[in-house]
Amino acid sequence: MADHTEVLVLGGGSTGCGIARDLAMRGLDVTLVERGNLTDGTTGRMHGLLHSGGRYAVSDQASATECIEENEILRDIAGHCVEMTGGLFVQRPEDSDDYFREKLKGCRDCGIPARVLSGREAREVEPYLATDVKRAIEVPDGAVDPFRLCVANALDAENHGARVETHAEVVDLLRDGDDIYGVEVRHESGPGKRTHNAAGTTEEITAEYVVNATGAWAGQIGAMADLEVEVRPSKGVMTIMNVRQVDTVINRCKPKGDADIVVPHETTAILGTTDEEVSDPDDYPEERWEVDQMIDTLSELVPILEEARTIRSFWGVRPLYEPPGTGTQDPTDITRDFFLLDHDDRDGVSGMSSIVGGKFTTYRAMAEEISNHVCDKLGVNASCATADEPLPGSENIETLEAGMDDFGLRSPVARRSKQRLGSRASDVLNTNEANPVICQCEGVTRAEVQDAICQSGSDLNAVRIRTRASMGNCQGGFCCANMANELHPEYDEATVRASLDELFQERWKGERHALWGEQLSQAMLNYALHATTMNRDRDPANEDDPNALEYEAFDSGRPTAEPRTDGGRGEPRERGSGRGDR
Repeated sequence: MADHTEVLVLGGGSTGCGIARDLAMRGLDVTLVERGNLTDGTTGRMHGLLHSGGRYAVSDQASATECIEENEILRDIAGHCVEMTGGLFVQRPEDSDDYFREKLKGCRDCGIPARVLSGREAREVEPYLATDVKRAIEVPDGAVDPFRLCVANALDAENHGARVETHAEVVDLLRDGDDIYGVEVRHESGPGKRTHNAAGTTEEITAEYVVNATGAWAGQIGAMADLEVEVRPSKGVMTIMNVRQVDTVINRCKPKGDADIVVPHETTAILGTTDEEVSDPDDYPEERWEVDQMIDTLSELVPILEEARTIRSFWGVRPLYEPPGTGTQDPTDITRDFFLLDHDDRDGVSGMSSIVGGKFTTYRAMAEEISNHVCDKLGVNASCATADEPLPGSENIETLEAGMDDFGLRSPVARRSKQRLGSRASDVLNTNEANPVICQCEGVTRAEVQDAICQSGSDLNAVRIRTRASMGNCQGGFCCANMANELHPEYDEATVRASLDELFQERWKGERHALWGEQLSQAMLNYALHATTMNRDRDPANEDDPNALEYEAFDSGRPTAEPRTDGGRGEPRERGSGRGDR
């Protein structure tokens, strides 16, 4: 495989995949490397909001204007990844009237369609809103699937000749004097179809130009070449509820604060978020009281959340950046704008630029700007077409709206499969083979799972992000084994077992913060299904495998069911007064 490329993109999140697609469409030879799966960093740990710009209409109007522009573009080019739920900025009695008026004016100044609803009208849109909500501002927020969107960008990049290399961690930048000319990567399982835990190799990939699009990790990459990239990572928690308690994005209409948004996403609702600066994007505390805060605070807007089942929580890290010398203390005050750092102009080191800051909604605009920059550096005269060319699966928007009869199916499974696959639905689902549902919670069929395996090999987490299998109410309890069975007979027993363990461990990682009431029962059921019914806790095949998943400890000894307290802050919940009684 070629180890030289014109442009080497570091990072397989939304921005990196968008850059690879943009440059490949312009005819450049592009290689993208990502240390894990696509979306392994910030992109895979977001709340799924397609911004209208309303959240920034007061504090950061440049970002707000950019958001509404990109919102409209993504609806056109990635319809199969977007659900236009609409959004409400909701005012409670204690919230400021002045700020409500500022928010409305800011939206209109930025070109964001906005109209005022009375409390009664808002509750007609969302019946579970609190009865004392005063009024709301309606905006065109939406929900977006970051996994499908990134995969679509990566596939289109490959369709235009790019090499996309996942599980390839950058371990060094190659620098000769004041010139960066490539990277050294360590492959976790080698190029091509991924096979977990296979013996890896290192590879030097040289390039005419390197783009650092690693987000919150951009500073670590820069440091490999003695370059300072002043990223300020900020963590935030998201909590996933068992069903869609709302069908509209619900925002609290007040100045900055934690726990102020609910995003309906597929079959669930995602609560968010916090904003706390951390020093290391790979190592930061995940506190149970943060989960409590999400539910307690957002129940003031949507009271039913207090009684709902919490199926998992996860934390993400924002790649915030501000120019040196700004001195902002509160991470919520740092701009959400993005910055292009030309290390030749800034540091006297040629061959690389970094793209930092920004938001998921503006990934395409970020990619366009740095792609223009790269083309200027390389003397390439080619324009951007990513705002006009649909992503794979979105070529025909009617596919998303057609009836459920196309494949002889009359069930929600057909509609959901068509939505996930977009215009590829016919090619994937039109099969003479048996096509049962593999994941009942998300309605994912065997044909979809096999299609994803063809793309990603034995990596079941990569199958997950392509299909949403195992991401529903049972969190893989009933379907992980079904997914692993689909790897047979192409992969051997050891590979299938390792892939199953890795998938189930990934599901457990997010559940362990929400073990109370009905969710504790669900977790114990999942344990019984995997550890006892399938004999995984006493499986002879694991005896000589030091990497085997430790079911006895169910996450290597982490505590899973200590008595609940009020947010971890020391006051026990009274029976019947909160989640501890469920």
